[in-house]
Amino acid sequence: MKRILLYSVIIALVACNEKQMTHTETAKIVAESFYYNDDATLEKYTTAENYAVLSSIQELFAEKENTEINFEVIEDTIHGNVAWVRYSTSFEEKPGVFKLIKEEGQWKVTERKPREEVPF
Repeated sequence: MKRILLYSVIIALVACNEKQMTHTETAKIVAESFYYNDDATLEKYTTAENYAVLSSIQELFAEKENTEINFEVIEDTIHGNVAWVRYSTSFEEKPGVFKLIKEEGQWKVTERKPREEVPF
């Protein structure tokens, strides 16, 4: 019985010790997983609706794993559980913008609503 309790405590500590990523780290991971065609990672860091959209167009933009993406955050802001990240990559002429929401303590990229204003 003591062993079961000990293992339970260890598992709980390991699970709670997982690093919470910032909104900018999440944006970088989503951009990389999109261009490198990494579906599992893309799904993990996007909302279900946004994953469906991104995965449907992903093949058009896929790059080789060793190609440099050169992801750079231009500006970012957080308003409560919503964050915005303007970024650039070596694959896009104009900067892109990700809208992120916090779901269960984790930042996830989500869709912007039509005509939704970006805070910068």
